[in-house]
Amino acid sequence: MTRIAVGIEYDGSAYAGWQTQPGVPNLQQTVEAALSAVADEPVSLTCAGRTDAGVHAWGQVAHFDTSAVRSARGWVLGGNSALPEDVSLSWALAVPGHFHARYCAEARTYRYLILNRPSRAALLARRAAWIHRPLDEAVMAEAAAALVGEHDFSAFRSSECQAKSPVRQLTRLSVERQGDWVVIEVTANAFLHHMVRNLAGLLIKVGKGDEPASWARTVLESRDRRCGAATAPAQGLYLLSVRYPAAFSLPQARAPQAPGSDRL
Repeated sequence: MTRIAVGIEYDGSAYAGWQTQPGVPNLQQTVEAALSAVADEPVSLTCAGRTDAGVHAWGQVAHFDTSAVRSARGWVLGGNSALPEDVSLSWALAVPGHFHARYCAEARTYRYLILNRPSRAALLARRAAWIHRPLDEAVMAEAAAALVGEHDFSAFRSSECQAKSPVRQLTRLSVERQGDWVVIEVTANAFLHHMVRNLAGLLIKVGKGDEPASWARTVLESRDRRCGAATAPAQGLYLLSVRYPAAFSLPQARAPQAPGSDRL
């Protein structure tokens, strides 16, 4: 058996999330079906991060085991010929048997994309959150700085979260404005369920002026989800990239340079 790692990008708008679920369209079954057709045998995928309904990915990574012998080009071209237009394999690579898409990941980076203008989006209605009230990105960045580091993020996890520990190491949480767009990017060793969207919800509330930047620390230290802001909409969230040890030599996802480009 050979273990193959693949890079996957997708628009999650039409899917009930990554994980296999009976009776609803999901990304895991969609990609598995395409790769199974190429392998001429069933394959089962394990991914780096199980995205929720409506969440997108630029740099999802998954692995599967197979007895089929195909070139990297064969996996990508064959898989893409069987995938719908909103899902694409970006690369494939044979990896050592001990590689694991989830457990070998050193860090994951998410982007939360906000269109901040009075009028709503048409072309990007399902690919960005829309906030019509002006956002102060400088105050949002100040609030974000208080959340960087290793903390108990219980105040930012959903009630459905099954993680054994709420402690996570956030190495980066940035907020930048690019014209009408406000872009939040966050990197951590791992994330709790709904954690990124809950972080975004808090920063949006601060950006609107509803709470001061210092509120971020108050919410964090409360360790109580009820003290935070509403969860931000799913359509603004992208799994941007996953970092692995250099020894695996995996291709790195190259993120879009500008929000609102045709690559988003």
